[in-house]
Amino acid sequence: MPIWQPDKECMSRDQLHQVQLERLQSTLNRVYRNVSFYHRRFKDIGFSPEEDLTDVKDLERLPFTTSLEVSDSYPYEMFAVPLREVVRVHSSSGTMTNPRVVGYTRQDLKTWGNLVARILSAAGVTQDDVIQVTFSYGLLTGGLGIHYGAELVGASVLPTSVGRTERQIKIMQDFRTTVLVSTPSYALVMADHIEELGVDPKTFSLKYCICAGEPWSETMRREIEARLFVKVTDNYGISEVMGPGVAGECLEQTGMHLQEDHFYAEIIHPRTQEVLEPGAEGELVLTTLTKEAFPMIRYRTGDLCRLIAEPCTCGRTFWRMSRIKGRCDDVVVIKGINIIPERVGDVLQQVRGRRPVYQLVATRQGHKDQLEIRVEVSEELFFDKMREQRALVDVMRQKVANFIGITPRIKLVEAGSLERDDGKVKLFVDRRQNS
Repeated sequence: MPIWQPDKECMSRDQLHQVQLERLQSTLNRVYRNVSFYHRRFKDIGFSPEEDLTDVKDLERLPFTTSLEVSDSYPYEMFAVPLREVVRVHSSSGTMTNPRVVGYTRQDLKTWGNLVARILSAAGVTQDDVIQVTFSYGLLTGGLGIHYGAELVGASVLPTSVGRTERQIKIMQDFRTTVLVSTPSYALVMADHIEELGVDPKTFSLKYCICAGEPWSETMRREIEARLFVKVTDNYGISEVMGPGVAGECLEQTGMHLQEDHFYAEIIHPRTQEVLEPGAEGELVLTTLTKEAFPMIRYRTGDLCRLIAEPCTCGRTFWRMSRIKGRCDDVVVIKGINIIPERVGDVLQQVRGRRPVYQLVATRQGHKDQLEIRVEVSEELFFDKMREQRALVDVMRQKVANFIGITPRIKLVEAGSLERDDGKVKLFVDRRQNS
């Protein structure tokens, strides 16, 4: 398959090192001048970007940036350009104290489009394809991020967004979709519906499926390929550093090519914060090299993976990321949404003024992830009348749904019945099958 930007994606490692150094120097100088958060950080440790950065390894002297710090900067504190230069704003789903807000200049959007075009081209997409994007369109980056990259490639884009599975399938049939973009679990949900409708998937025009948005396994990849008769590739994006386009798998399916000319990657030990060698599994840390509006320095993603330095037979010279193995923090991913169980407790506390004893339980029915929140009944949550109890459950469900973006099931349970570890209630229990 063609390489979108061969002069960049196939540059020598020596060339890449020089590009990274020059872009890192520019980025660090920009944030030192324009972002008070980073200016203070650099001053506190006596770091001068102009004098102290002579090699990309010097980056390791700088402290990490955390998701909580980005959240605390809400909405525009970490922007490195005036708001008049920001032409697009996206944000996370808001499952922390504040959503994590990111901005893009015109140049950022141009860069973003080309990075997504790279990963789509690596996954087999050309101007002859019809690509159906089932990611959400809105403040989250997934839908629009893929959309503009696909248009740049020249593919015909079907912006179907999320949900309404039968309609998705009809569009897939009638519009002769050749590329499906979805979470891996939703691809299997669509396969289930196609089977229920009695439609032969071989009659579809599908060739490729590009998956992202949640942890998944090689077993799931093989099931999607077998049931939809497609080639399935993985890709990785995170809103704080760009969105889709950070890394993507080529058709060799041996790991996701990290766009190293735009992102500098490190793997650290989650507890000791020691920088690990390529091949070791740890937490992915990313530094943006070309973002203008919202640069990120040593951002701790919380995602566990490893870097693969061995060359890929496709000809691209960038290192690859392994599939995300899980999280090293208290974030859980359900239906592609990052959820912090502790923050859900904050929402529940608003209902009656006191924090209840609760537990999030993730289950899977067929290929659909479900979230159940079990709340232990106490004097404050006890009602003689069933109607009042139902009203309480409805209020809890609506408040949580408004906060996390998905609607959970609320179940009131007997006091002391929730699963505990050393006497302490486990805030999250994963009952999904490891497939």
